[in-house]
Amino acid sequence: MTSLETLLKEGTKVLEQHKIQEARLDAWLLLEYVTGMNRAFYFAHSADGIEEEKADRYRELIRKRAGHVPLQHITHQVYFMGFEFYVNQNVLVPRQDTETLVEKALEVMKGKKTPGILDMCTGSGCILLSLLALTGDAYGVGADVSPLALQVADKNAVSLEVSDRAVFVESDLFSSAFFQQNTGKDMPQYDILISNPPYIRSAEIENLMEEVRDHDPRLALDGHEDGLYFYRTITEQAGDYLVPGGWLLYEIGCSQGKDVAALLQKEGFENIEIRQDLAGLDRVVLGRKKLQEDEYV
Repeated sequence: MTSLETLLKEGTKVLEQHKIQEARLDAWLLLEYVTGMNRAFYFAHSADGIEEEKADRYRELIRKRAGHVPLQHITHQVYFMGFEFYVNQNVLVPRQDTETLVEKALEVMKGKKTPGILDMCTGSGCILLSLLALTGDAYGVGADVSPLALQVADKNAVSLEVSDRAVFVESDLFSSAFFQQNTGKDMPQYDILISNPPYIRSAEIENLMEEVRDHDPRLALDGHEDGLYFYRTITEQAGDYLVPGGWLLYEIGCSQGKDVAALLQKEGFENIEIRQDLAGLDRVVLGRKKLQEDEYV
């Protein structure tokens, strides 16, 4: 019977041979996933044997990771803003950088009663659902062109117990009947329009790391020729879906801050800001829709 320590070393070696970054960490996380044990248990019992069925399962998952399948697609687990989300090959894996966007949204929502949120290109729903889970009275709509992504978002809404405050809509940006029939002229507009849209230039996708290039959905990556298509298209229409004084917030690529800020300025947004992530890279652009003239002080 193979010991836990031997199996972990075996998994680490395989991942190192296949040039997996953080091979030892991923080998450990897969062992934790298969066995359900924590580090304290491992260090106390590393010499113990493991059932052959579990050892075989572990080796199978190691082979998948060695093929550069993302760890999160193997375990279907990712933590974002302190919450566990289900993910699969139909959605972009939530990344820590995106937490900067959620944190800024929480800032501008502070003090608002029952704020309404529109999350465009919602994917797994991690942005919208985190905001709902962290604010007891907010409600929101998540839109995405992919029905398979929306199935994932629905599943996450249930697991986070916020499905009563979340609606998911299949839509190519604002094209669906939901938006055509329910613009701000016919229903209350949103306090926040937030989006982490596809922003990679089409020509650059083939240069991405294998885990992203071959396993994240292309729809969630491709920002068309200049990477700005979705920012441009959303910003042009955002004012129709925001209350006066409402906020438009984007995650951006680290080199896109000035370009996206210029798009907001062109459409008349005010208080435009570029916010950096923990690494000091430009990560969020936001701006505020003008107040109606009779509301100026």
